[in-house]
Amino acid sequence: MSSGEPHDGGPGRDRPGPPPGPAPDRAALWLLRSPSPEPGHGPGDGEAAARRLLDAAERHRADRFVRPADRQLYTAAHATLRRLLGRHTGTPPGEVRLTREPCARCGGPHGRPVLAAPRPGPPLYFSLSHGAGHALIGLARVPIGVDIDRLPGEATVEYGAPALHPDERRELAAARAGGTHLPLFARIWTRKEAYLKGLGTGLCRPAHADYLGDEPLRHPPGWTVTAFTPPGAEDRLTAAVALRAPAPAVTVHRLPRPW
Repeated sequence: MSSGEPHDGGPGRDRPGPPPGPAPDRAALWLLRSPSPEPGHGPGDGEAAARRLLDAAERHRADRFVRPADRQLYTAAHATLRRLLGRHTGTPPGEVRLTREPCARCGGPHGRPVLAAPRPGPPLYFSLSHGAGHALIGLARVPIGVDIDRLPGEATVEYGAPALHPDERRELAAARAGGTHLPLFARIWTRKEAYLKGLGTGLCRPAHADYLGDEPLRHPPGWTVTAFTPPGAEDRLTAAVALRAPAPAVTVHRLPRPW
């Protein structure tokens, strides 16, 4: 996994260029920091411009956040996703239309987010996760899921551990003796969330159904699921990416300008 800065003509521009698209054996991840607070509690100029790219459902959800910082991160993340998708499909970001596949487990209308009107050519899959003041966006030509979150505390591990796969629980118990159980739980949980997003079920599929511990050869067949520390996170965050492909190359880009 490598990292790099976005080049000119990246997702910060609303006018799309030629759709380069990720190669079939590669995936690109984009790490976004929470925007700096703008004066007052209402949308500032940067947030207002980003908000115009969102659809009505996204704007409604953004308005439901109580904390301005959460609203700003959600808005910046979803606007950035639209800019990236627009760049890769040759569509103006504000005209990108998203929908959801039927759930892979129950058939309900809450499966994996997808482009509503995919263009001819190889499919483009994407995934978005935001939390702990950061957002992570993944793009690939194969099903992809991403997750990012802060390192958990003891209470989170105690609450979440019973839901894990039996072998994951055994690994966690062994790590507790050496005091390494908190980062282990973070790796397991972010891998699990990324995989379930990529699978298209989310947490409708029981967390104990799949092994995603520290033995990658035992992970679900046909998938590569990797946990990593995001660049610049200083061990405060854990992230993961899941791809339905054998060992693809993954590049992580940091976006310095959230708006």
